Amino acid sequence: MTIAISTRWKSVLVGATLAATLASTSSIAHAATIKIGLLAPLTGPASADGQEFQRGAQLAVDELNAAGGFNGDKFELVVGDVKDQSAGNVTSAVERLIGDPYVHFMLTGYASLTNFEIDTMAEADMPYIIAATSQQTRDIIAPDPGKYNCCWSWTPSFDAYNTDVTTYIEKLAADGKIKLPNKTVAMVSSDNAYSKTISEGMKKTFAEKGWKLTVDEMVPFGEVTDWRSILAKVRQAPPDVVINTDYLSGNSAAFLTQFLEQPTNSLVFLQYAPSVPEFVELTKEKSNGVIYNLLGGSLVSPKNPRAEEVGKKFKDKYGVESGTYGVALYEIVNVYYDALKKVGDPTDHAAIEKAIGETDKQTVAGRLKFDPATHLAMQGDDYIPLTFFQIWDGKRTLISPNAYAVGEFKPQPWMK
Repeated sequence: MTIAISTRWKSVLVGATLAATLASTSSIAHAATIKIGLLAPLTGPASADGQEFQRGAQLAVDELNAAGGFNGDKFELVVGDVKDQSAGNVTSAVERLIGDPYVHFMLTGYASLTNFEIDTMAEADMPYIIAATSQQTRDIIAPDPGKYNCCWSWTPSFDAYNTDVTTYIEKLAADGKIKLPNKTVAMVSSDNAYSKTISEGMKKTFAEKGWKLTVDEMVPFGEVTDWRSILAKVRQAPPDVVINTDYLSGNSAAFLTQFLEQPTNSLVFLQYAPSVPEFVELTKEKSNGVIYNLLGGSLVSPKNPRAEEVGKKFKDKYGVESGTYGVALYEIVNVYYDALKKVGDPTDHAAIEKAIGETDKQTVAGRLKFDPATHLAMQGDDYIPLTFFQIWDGKRTLISPNAYAVGEFKPQPWMK
């Protein structure tokens, strides 16, 4: 591939003078590097997720390079560590990657959680795909979608997180699988944009459906090793349901372990964290029975063979199962590659962004198609569904929606 001269792409010029070279037919084309920038918390409390971001993206890059790259050019993954996801660390990582003239696409599972970096991507005209915290993505983009042609969300609207847990729990009761004698719920969360947004949405839905909140606690964002004071409040009036929306796997594992020191007869739902392989490593058999849900997670079902295919590639390469983000970032790299093939020029960022927005393909999470009004992935059983899982013997079984389920809910071991 002969590379055109631009401020973002270097060429090799051969000859005594530039004029002589341009006049010559002997200019030497060379293989260039197309860099893909990854924002990831490689250090800090979310490092388990960050490592998975990197593994999934690297798997896709290695696969593309083994197949010849793009017109002879190779891909390279470069990582910006957002560390604790503070504004300063995210800004530093973003600026370093954007400042590299060979970076032509950026992706992340999550970086800042508030997603303020979207504005930087728009200013730099940098194609960017982000997962997680889609409420914040929508709040930024929806008022002026045309301003943010740069940026697209792998994750659908979080509205289903806010409403469907209550619906699912009430369906379990209607089917006779659990009892809800008091319609009471204890809600625990963490002070970050992801956990707090979901917690507030859940509380609103529970209240609208006549539930009583027995505990409403929020811990500071970061590592939490001792939940016993909060759990003591939970035990004072044992609720029908206990929910913790802290997404950090280590925190959630500690919460479950300490809950089981003196469990109440409550259904336990933990947001996101059980999907991270580290959670089961930390809790082992104590994780049996835990339920959680995902938007944009791997839809492992006979009706979606793509999920098993990509999951196997990940495990074959790294020797461990992928959580939510490994396979997701593998797919996101391939969404970019599809757009690049369509456009033909990695430096034409505007055309790449448009091509990304026109994506319509089957992925590990279901059918990926973007809503042009919000730039979020479309949600629903015909697109990317909200999925519920239950853990038994270290394995995650898809139990809802019925259209994709491969197993059924079973009573949690501590429930009477």
